[in-house]
Amino acid sequence: MPGGGNLVAMDLDRDGGAPLYRQLYEGFRLMILDGRLPSGSRLPANRVLAQDLALSRNTVANALQQLLAEGYVETRKGDGTYVASELPDARPNTLERRRGEHLASRQLSPDRPGHYETPQFTGAPRHYGLSRRGSTLAAISRTPYNTEKAFAPGPDLKNFPFDIWARLMTRFWRRPSSELTVSRDAGGYPPLKAAIAAYLGAMRGVRCDPGQIIIVSGAQQAINLAAQVLLDHDDQALVEEPGYGGIRGALTAAGIRTALVPVDDEGMDIAQGESRAPLARFACVAPSHQFPLGVVMSLRRRLALIEWARRRQGWILEDDYDSEYRYSGRPLAALQGLDTTGRVIYVGSFSKVLFPALRLGYLVVPPDLVDPFIRARRVLDDHAAMLAQPVLASFIEDGHFAAHVRRMRRLYAARQDALLDTAKRELSGLLDIAADEAGMHLIAWPGDVLSGTMDDNGVVTAAAQSEVTAMALSATYAGKPARHGLMLGYAAHTEEAIVQGVRCLASIFPGQG
Repeated sequence: MPGGGNLVAMDLDRDGGAPLYRQLYEGFRLMILDGRLPSGSRLPANRVLAQDLALSRNTVANALQQLLAEGYVETRKGDGTYVASELPDARPNTLERRRGEHLASRQLSPDRPGHYETPQFTGAPRHYGLSRRGSTLAAISRTPYNTEKAFAPGPDLKNFPFDIWARLMTRFWRRPSSELTVSRDAGGYPPLKAAIAAYLGAMRGVRCDPGQIIIVSGAQQAINLAAQVLLDHDDQALVEEPGYGGIRGALTAAGIRTALVPVDDEGMDIAQGESRAPLARFACVAPSHQFPLGVVMSLRRRLALIEWARRRQGWILEDDYDSEYRYSGRPLAALQGLDTTGRVIYVGSFSKVLFPALRLGYLVVPPDLVDPFIRARRVLDDHAAMLAQPVLASFIEDGHFAAHVRRMRRLYAARQDALLDTAKRELSGLLDIAADEAGMHLIAWPGDVLSGTMDDNGVVTAAAQSEVTAMALSATYAGKPARHGLMLGYAAHTEEAIVQGVRCLASIFPGQG
């Protein structure tokens, strides 16, 4: 459209530095080379750039003319200026320092930690020198998987009542009240907190009032906030091994070191954790349904963990990520309900029970911690986005949430049965899969034929070529994997897709298919 293109923000030195046209030229050139303006991007019109950057149109025209002459941009008759599809072979030997901004000319070599190499500019995004924390976060990040193929994890989105959700959205946002448009509570929308408190008390045995609930943008933000408030930089936290990588990532982002504690048939053993990290005062656990193994922490271990927190004056972060989906009896009571010392921070999320893009989670914090958590929240993020909070509150209060969970329990239970039945026929001797009373995925362990020889990462790669999305159990270990296996999500896939997925999976093994 006229005057369209990318928004551009640029810091120009107007107090005796290089000529403004030259600064503008160099700023665009660097943005193009480091990928912030990728090939094919349309630049704003000269008039718009001049207005946005408070420059004369002649200054803008001179800068763009230089970029055009050197091949960084190209013009399309009647359609403006675009970043060139093929960039010049620029290999700068020096870098500009402007207004104290250091543009790093070295990148970390993955083959030689701590060693830096001069980057080669070929139009691809350039990597600046990273902090140790940044390098660690980049290293532990996982590539997104294809959610459309069996056996990708996640909820069934096709059966979510989006028609009801849309009606509720319209009710609140057609003519929104000032309470919604000007958020005043850093802890979240009060009716949503009240609805969550009532639900947790009835279904999870969590003892809390609405004032103890803080609405956040997902479980990882909840973990990061708790770590920021309760721990100092380089403190240690006990985490389950194997475990959820999002917990390790959130703790790393907060500058916390993680101590890995193996999980057995009773869950995390706090005695072993204390021997590995005697100074740790923070433990992250998923006691109701451990990820990824599905273990339920025994009562003996739960009481020992609470006693450790009391004795150490420490804290337990309880991750209750999928407790709604229990197919045998009522959901287990939360660890928080056993705690009489005020040492448990309970974390829940709606991503798996509703839909991932909702990006709403919550913490339940002990009464004495409410004020410091709220104050810290104001500094770090102010408050969670308000758009979905009143909708979710009404969705819960009107009974739609409970009805949806009941429907999904029946559907997911049938899909787990389909996975088990088909695997028994198609994968006998290759992979052993046992039923789970809860959750949204099953673990496929190497059977007699593959025992001691299966590389789960290799199987995952081969499966992807057969249009099957599996996850390697070894990828959930932060240290050396103790066991190999496949994580097979079933909740998001029809029974027909599950049957076909199992057959495709069987076909990748020698002598099968």
